[in-house]
Amino acid sequence: MSDLAAQLRAVSLRVTRPRLAVLAALRDHPHVDTDTVIALVRADLPSVSHQAVYDVLRALTEARLVRRIEPAGATARYETRVDDNHHHVVCRSCGAIADVDCAAGHAPCLTASDDHGFVIDEAEVVYWGTCPDCSEGRS
Repeated sequence: MSDLAAQLRAVSLRVTRPRLAVLAALRDHPHVDTDTVIALVRADLPSVSHQAVYDVLRALTEARLVRRIEPAGATARYETRVDDNHHHVVCRSCGAIADVDCAAGHAPCLTASDDHGFVIDEAEVVYWGTCPDCSEGRS
């Protein structure tokens, strides 16, 4: 957990057991929703409250240690992969989410056909489809 503590210190956040537990849960289980994070954290810290986990997720997101993603029609999910401009593929059937690296070249997703004067620093692309498990179930 020392690497997690170092991450917290690097962004001037106090190292606490709930923060360490939430970071560890998200490191080991990317793209999970808040209820899943709570269940994972409670496996190690049974007395942690819902509110404490919500507060930790908010603090970690604001500190950019965690990324909150919200595919259309889905509950918010969290991940610790924050150091690049990657995207996601979402299963229309079961809601499974996986990371998708940018297509190719130097930040191709950041080149908008018309930026309307904005200085663009990030793009969000969501690919939708059916995951292998759900595709197999349809066969």
